[in-house]
Amino acid sequence: MRIVLYIIWALFVATATYLLVKHLRQTKKHEQQIAGWPKVQATVTGNVGGWTNGGGNGTRSRVYYPTYQFAHPNGALYAGESEVSYRNQQAPGSLLNVAYNPVNPNQSFEVSSESKALIGCAIPAFGFFALLLFWAAGAFPLG
Repeated sequence: MRIVLYIIWALFVATATYLLVKHLRQTKKHEQQIAGWPKVQATVTGNVGGWTNGGGNGTRSRVYYPTYQFAHPNGALYAGESEVSYRNQQAPGSLLNVAYNPVNPNQSFEVSSESKALIGCAIPAFGFFALLLFWAAGAFPLG
């Protein structure tokens, strides 16, 4: 029975590690893509509502994705929607830092370090939880 618990623990650790590494690679690729793009300040024009997935059996909560507009140096206006979610609506007229593709200014992204902070918190929490589960598998009564 204990070997089954260790196998489940190993599958959990492998899956969580795979997902963390995958997210880190995607984040790094995205940051490298926009590293050379020009950065501008965009003006929030509104918000699009959405929901968090709730994670497991957790309750879903309302989030908002700001829509924004920025002026290209040639004077043309471009609009976009942030991929960064916020718990509260961003006030119209407030400013966001945005990177845009110089070849196609219709492609733009809000510059945010939120995903780095999330991973920075997730790794120690995952490590603690993995150690706790390993200890619990060894301490589980078998009889």
